Amino acid sequence: MNACVRSLQYILRSSFLLLILVFSIPRNAVSQTPVFIPAVPDVSLLNTLSKKFEKLYTEEVASVPTKNRKEFEEIYKERWDNVKEKFDKKEIYTSSPAQEYLDALTAEIVKANPLLHNNAFSCYFSRSGVPNASYIGEGVILFNMGLFKKLDNESQVIFILCHELAHFYLKHSENSINKYVLTMNSDEVQKELRNIKQSNYRKREQLDKLVKGLTFSSHRHSRDHESEADSMAIELMHNTRFDISQSLSTLALLDSIDVDTLNTGTMLGKIFNAKEYPFQKRWIAREEGLLGGHAELKEDEPIADSLKTHPDCQLRIKQVAPMINRYRTVAAIKNAVNETRFGELKTTFEYEVIEYAYELNNYSKSFFYTLSLLQLRQSDPYLVTNIGRILNGFYHAQKSHNLSKFTDLPAPYHPSNYNLLLQFIQNLYPENFASLSFHFLKSYSPALGNHTPFKSAYNTSIQITQ
Repeated sequence: MNACVRSLQYILRSSFLLLILVFSIPRNAVSQTPVFIPAVPDVSLLNTLSKKFEKLYTEEVASVPTKNRKEFEEIYKERWDNVKEKFDKKEIYTSSPAQEYLDALTAEIVKANPLLHNNAFSCYFSRSGVPNASYIGEGVILFNMGLFKKLDNESQVIFILCHELAHFYLKHSENSINKYVLTMNSDEVQKELRNIKQSNYRKREQLDKLVKGLTFSSHRHSRDHESEADSMAIELMHNTRFDISQSLSTLALLDSIDVDTLNTGTMLGKIFNAKEYPFQKRWIAREEGLLGGHAELKEDEPIADSLKTHPDCQLRIKQVAPMINRYRTVAAIKNAVNETRFGELKTTFEYEVIEYAYELNNYSKSFFYTLSLLQLRQSDPYLVTNIGRILNGFYHAQKSHNLSKFTDLPAPYHPSNYNLLLQFIQNLYPENFASLSFHFLKSYSPALGNHTPFKSAYNTSIQITQ
């Protein structure tokens, strides 16, 4: 009996100690998930690819019409500069597993659509956090990480790839260039330009009115082109194994993809409220003087829609819904290539966009992306460390009067939660950045003290506060 009692007491005592250990684990303890390590860009590969596409550009320019040749060359040069910049700034993601996965998805589309067999194009992941995908010229299609990480399945990826392949196949960019050059050199437009030049008043207003609707942009397709690309995308996708109904869910997602759920004020107040250095509400107060603050856009649905990364989505849904209903099949599946890899890349890309914004010295955007993810993963070593190195960077930038090179400024076209973060940055002094960094990192030092990047950021914060 005594032995049984002693055993029971031992079990209860052990359980009690276990409960103490469980509930005494600090809230910022390191999770058991692997620490994110950014992929190292393959510079040699980027240079090789850049030269390959430059050769294609040179051949394309050599074949432009003789008439108005100079104008054609200037626009194609502008387009090529944009393509080249993607490689020069290491925006193209060179991770082999990621590229192999994207190639496998693209191969599914090509295999199912013979009309694409003899067309040379290349698809790459872009490290940009902007939720977009685009055909940028020279057969190059970019799928931004900022878009991929928000998708739900491979079928949505396939629809977007089909949409951009449609832009490529239908030569929307090239046709827009041709139309622009011909229109600007037409007798009617040239006559109007001469009349404006000879007028005495309101020249600028008249010129703006004339070029409105004629201005060429190599980075955006017209709304007519979007509709045409959607239709062809449905035709391409319905031949594949993927679920064509996901085209509608993709367009619905794109309609609200610019909306971010980060409550900036609450998040800042939560993570920067150390006992020794409490959060100050004035840090997020908006200045309203002549040079302070920022204008608010009026509630105007057409204007708000035009500012979206993907405008007219509701109209596009109505246009393609009949086609999708006609082609929908029971056998179609949402994920047909590698669902596991899809999920892995979504997680990886959440971090890669943070790192790339930091590499581009856009600390404010990297800060915003980090806060958005930190609210979900409060103990993540990479995220915690990045907050510290950004604050340290802001300290040095402001001390050298170069803060504007590392942060955006509040503006009406930014989301309100991003504007609040930008205002927070503008309201702080060097000593604020230093103290915030030190006290924030200090709270994590017991858990992350052995993490080398964290130690580096923490040691820097200690130095700048002394």
